[in-house]
Amino acid sequence: MKRVPNYRDEFHIIPFKTNNFNSMKKYTTILLILVLSAFQFGVVQAQKATNPIIYADVPDVSIIRVGDNYYMSSTTMHMAPGVPIMKSKDLVTWEMVSYAYDTLGDIDALKLDNEKRAYGKGSWASCIRYHNSMYYVSTFSSTTGKTYVFSTNDIEKGDWKRHEFSPSLHDHTLFFDDDGKIYMIWGAGKLMIAELEPDFSGVKEGTEKVLIENASAPAGENIMLPAEGSQLFKVNGKYYLFNITWPRGSMRSVVIHRADNINGPWEGRLALQDKGVAQGGIIDTPDGKWFSFLFRDNGSVGRIPYLVPVKWEDGWPVLGVDGKVPDELDLPASKGLIPGIVNSDEFNRKKKDADLPLVWQWNHNPVNKLWSVRDRKGYLRLTTGRVDDSFVYARNTLTQRTFGPVSSANTLMDASNMKDGDFAGLCALQRKYGQVGVKMTGGEKFIYMISNETDTPVEMESLPLKQNEVYFKIDCDYRDRKDIARFYYSLDGKTWTAIGGPLKMEYTLMEHFMGYRFGLFNYATENTGGYVDFDYLRISDQISASTKNK
Repeated sequence: MKRVPNYRDEFHIIPFKTNNFNSMKKYTTILLILVLSAFQFGVVQAQKATNPIIYADVPDVSIIRVGDNYYMSSTTMHMAPGVPIMKSKDLVTWEMVSYAYDTLGDIDALKLDNEKRAYGKGSWASCIRYHNSMYYVSTFSSTTGKTYVFSTNDIEKGDWKRHEFSPSLHDHTLFFDDDGKIYMIWGAGKLMIAELEPDFSGVKEGTEKVLIENASAPAGENIMLPAEGSQLFKVNGKYYLFNITWPRGSMRSVVIHRADNINGPWEGRLALQDKGVAQGGIIDTPDGKWFSFLFRDNGSVGRIPYLVPVKWEDGWPVLGVDGKVPDELDLPASKGLIPGIVNSDEFNRKKKDADLPLVWQWNHNPVNKLWSVRDRKGYLRLTTGRVDDSFVYARNTLTQRTFGPVSSANTLMDASNMKDGDFAGLCALQRKYGQVGVKMTGGEKFIYMISNETDTPVEMESLPLKQNEVYFKIDCDYRDRKDIARFYYSLDGKTWTAIGGPLKMEYTLMEHFMGYRFGLFNYATENTGGYVDFDYLRISDQISASTKNK
């Protein structure tokens, strides 16, 4: 009878004959494959989505699911085109597919004309819906004083039809009920409801009324931000109204009201109060899971989307895990923001290509005759068309989101055709902006860095430039709320030199109300007609360590 060894036995080297070598090699190979497969399976199993879902400024999210596809709209305020539409297959990895409009209106504030501007204004919280094979996106604007409903039968490639009416209905939700009626709910604190005309030409006369007198009440009596950001859903015959509110001395919070009839009576409860994650709604997956989509104010990177698991108890959606926002989710890991939300651009265009991919947005309405990706093959050309006293009034700054935890952008600029008084280069755009670029004065060119950290633009450094082509780079570090941007130049694209100093980025509510953006710019302070050519903008999710200080 053979003895069965156990784990206490010592290991012994077992001799084998030469003619057994191939068999041994085969078994070893199989064992190695099995071990590696098990390891890889474990890694795959361990890879799950983490919050935030998008570490970039994508606020006021509204989401629908149509079959296996999710579509999300968000807020970009004064940027053009506006109301970005994104698509996902898993609620985690998103890509840009459309915008609801090219420009919101043709007024001075949206065009940066006559010393007027729309920073932090433009269009706000949108609502996306799918009804009778049509997609709808609604929004509103205090800048134009109007409410908008955009519609299309092809959300990814179709044209959007615009419907607009006055007044501007603040933070509204668009809702198609089962009886064919169309509603909007809007307001702050006191929430209003009205039916819309079937053609979206306005509110149906005689239907406007108070829906909930004090929607903030479930969060207490001492309220700093009255309940707003309405989003209405109907689940199993009941109506659920989501709002954000902010009790004084606490944090942004989620309040939910429910009713059996859209006209009430409504009962409410405080649904989530953790990390300041709030404002949004709920969405289900094809396999029956539920999530709440919300966002969090996260410093100068902006307002970033979160997902929170939802379970149903006694007819109420219960948000979070034991009332908390989890770091990890039972969803597949994100594939990253590149190339779906932000992306590099070499400015190489084929004949049928769009001039600009959807990752780009202009700071306010562009002046189309003053920019081109066709005039010089493989380059973006920005031409000055008027004299400006301030960068914040300069037109045709082309932007993309910065993102966390770190992000970097670099470009190569040809300054051959600048004129005296011109400033051009790469910027970190917000109210407290930073620039690195070329200025021309007295027929000479200089590399410079400007910081507006103190709300007064200060030239931190300037040095002569003896060549026409120069490289610029900005690194943004959002780790642990550092919120630091650093600026660099290079004369050969290999060795980077820091210039000026670090910019302490700050998210400002009263002005831009938006996370920092990378921007390419060119503006004139003396003469018009000068232009610069950008060879590319290259985006990275890492900060380069190969830099040197002077």
